[in-house]
Amino acid sequence: MSMPITRRRVLESATAIVALPALESLGFRKFASAAATAAPPKRLIFLGFGWGVTEESWYPDIKTPGADYTLSPGLAPLARHKSDFSVVQNMWHKYSVEGHEGSTMWLTGANRFAQPGQTFHNSISADQVAAAQFGLQTRFASLELDANPSTTKDVVALSGHGPGLSLAWDARGKPVAGLKGPVEAFHRLFSQDKTPIEQQKAMLAEQRSVLDTVLESGRDLKRRLGQRDTAKLEEYFDGIRDIESRLSKDEQWIGVAKPSTKLREPEASLEGREEIKLMYDLLVAALQTDSTRVVTYRQPVGTLLTSLGIKVFPHDMSHYHTTRAEKLDCSQKRDLAQSELLAGLLDRLKATKEADGSLLFDNVTLAYGSNIRTGHELSNCPMILAGGGSGLKLGHNIVMPKNTPLCNAWLTILKRSGVDVEKHGDSTGIAEELLA
Repeated sequence: MSMPITRRRVLESATAIVALPALESLGFRKFASAAATAAPPKRLIFLGFGWGVTEESWYPDIKTPGADYTLSPGLAPLARHKSDFSVVQNMWHKYSVEGHEGSTMWLTGANRFAQPGQTFHNSISADQVAAAQFGLQTRFASLELDANPSTTKDVVALSGHGPGLSLAWDARGKPVAGLKGPVEAFHRLFSQDKTPIEQQKAMLAEQRSVLDTVLESGRDLKRRLGQRDTAKLEEYFDGIRDIESRLSKDEQWIGVAKPSTKLREPEASLEGREEIKLMYDLLVAALQTDSTRVVTYRQPVGTLLTSLGIKVFPHDMSHYHTTRAEKLDCSQKRDLAQSELLAGLLDRLKATKEADGSLLFDNVTLAYGSNIRTGHELSNCPMILAGGGSGLKLGHNIVMPKNTPLCNAWLTILKRSGVDVEKHGDSTGIAEELLA
């Protein structure tokens, strides 16, 4: 019987040592005899930062919506991309009550007090909703990037993100661990596993055996528990099932070499501005090699300030409105640095070609922002949308009706990217104003 030739089948051959690039003749796992090169997949990027922005100089004038707006000073480094991104204003999370949490609820829109008797509750983040569907075809269902903690004792305190291990939260509202810094990200994406295949299979089988034993013991225990303890045990079982899913994913990719890259292994001490720049490079490489189609990055702020020669503490900077002077200057320099870095990322997305000749930028939807406006202000979350992957309106200052749920934006992006979802967080429907 003639077997169809796919990129995956080539990679699984005994002679495959280095993963193939996305060759046009394979058309993202389709043979050249197909009528046309397969359309590149949709990708999603979520970039979150803490401590907000400088309100007076980051936002364009809310009184001049549309395409003819004047770019604000804080966004000036993005001028060359003005027609390819939109600033979105007046969106928020109605349940947000914490002025020091720039990302904890950013992609979920959850009410932290929704569970009686609990002081903290979260729900699934938008990226993980997409990963459940997009991740079926890639080595990594999603890629969670976080700041480098090598010389920073408390990344969260310095970056203003609040609870969590990354921007991502799973279906149970539990934090998803992120790769901490460029070194971890580089090795996760590109370091080859030299362990013999049979040994890899044996290790996975052993892990499955342990999980089976744990589940069997748990079922015996469940019969002797009360209602509240049973609920806790079910949550534990959910965690076990998550581990099983990861093991299944690992089994699918045994023997398939990770892609090669021209990027060099990063220095472990890299922090701040250069760290963010390199994480952006790794992010593009992950999408270009189709290692994943969903990426989140919880960016550092404290180390960014240090790399800029700024000595003002990040929290104090965010309260520049109390005593402006040095704090205001620091806040505006931070805005410019972040905008310059984002402009560089858009440059790279536009310079990266797909198998069908389109640009990676054409097939990506990028969301950039924070749950905090400035200080402890939580309405009108700073938000930029870019990329051609979801048919969004670009090149505009989009002023939404006041206090529009931010989850309406996430729902719109998910649905327009092809994700089967009817609601997300506190969404009330599609945000038509965001669509081209």
